[in-house]
Amino acid sequence: MDIVKATKQYEAWVAAQARLIPGDIERKHQAMAGSVFPFFRATFYRWAQVWPDVAGDAAKAPLVLGVGDLHVENFGLWRDAEGRLVWGINDFDEAYKIPYTADLVRLVASAMLAAEADGLKLEDSFIAGAVLAGYQKAISGAALPVVLADRHQWLRELAVPKLKEPSPFWTKLTGFPKAAGEGLDEATPLLQASLPSGHGDTAYVARVAGLGSLGRERIVALTDFLGGLVAREAKVLVPSGWGWAAGETVGGPLLYPKILAQAVRCPDPFVTLKGKWLLRRLAPDGSRLELTDMPNQRSNEKLLGAMGFETANIHYGDKTARAAIVADLAARPKHWLSGAARAMRDQMVKDFHDWSTASR
Repeated sequence: MDIVKATKQYEAWVAAQARLIPGDIERKHQAMAGSVFPFFRATFYRWAQVWPDVAGDAAKAPLVLGVGDLHVENFGLWRDAEGRLVWGINDFDEAYKIPYTADLVRLVASAMLAAEADGLKLEDSFIAGAVLAGYQKAISGAALPVVLADRHQWLRELAVPKLKEPSPFWTKLTGFPKAAGEGLDEATPLLQASLPSGHGDTAYVARVAGLGSLGRERIVALTDFLGGLVAREAKVLVPSGWGWAAGETVGGPLLYPKILAQAVRCPDPFVTLKGKWLLRRLAPDGSRLELTDMPNQRSNEKLLGAMGFETANIHYGDKTARAAIVADLAARPKHWLSGAARAMRDQMVKDFHDWSTASR
């Protein structure tokens, strides 16, 4: 099955479970034809489909409840219940029981593509080595949430300047069109319940964001509260694309709450799942750090290592898998991760060119 047929079949599978927005689907298809990294982000379902045949021995590994669609832009900042700044993985839409290697290989492949797109001179082996070192440290027993308070000072110093300026953030958010239709009717009571008591009148907008989930409904409630704006988003979830690739019928479980509950994590108190709607707070401090933000190669190595560490924080919570993962890692050859990531990256590049050619 080629990428065009895979995309049609996957979108039909999603459409059987959620309303899709035609204009956003078209935006997604255009982004997929633009450059490799957006294509990579938008076509996770294709990754899951080709994984068993392309990843080689990396596809044969102990299973864990994993992130599923992990990449370098899935790491960001949030505030915990104490108001502390926390850094880590912030997207679990595609959580699924998968080989633990799948998260690592996808993370490394994404870093390879991002580094190439941004002109960063980071060798494949350097990227894989940094991620794996961080992962091994945490999965072997050092797992701990990455809270940017009295620790991780180097990461805090890089993160704080990345916090978005409030005015442009709110200008963009308030500029989206008004929400309407069945989705608004469903989301309104959920969003109202998530807003602070005593807030002002509420406006609802249809937010366009992301790539993997682009095409599904995102409704944002905006209101004034004690002298400033606050926002809550409701986003429709569907079962993981891993399930589609495995031939599952529609209506599978949403594993977002389970993976959050069992991970080694300092939670975002505003993230909840109500039926098919994922609710969360939107704010200017929900930024992310990228490889291009790093001042030197040593900082890139530390950030990649932190990404590997945080990946292990998620896997560590699956207690039945932990010992098997440690044993499997010890038995793998030296360059297994960079080799598997290159193979998957090359497949994604081929699919990108096939898609771009078909889109002309």
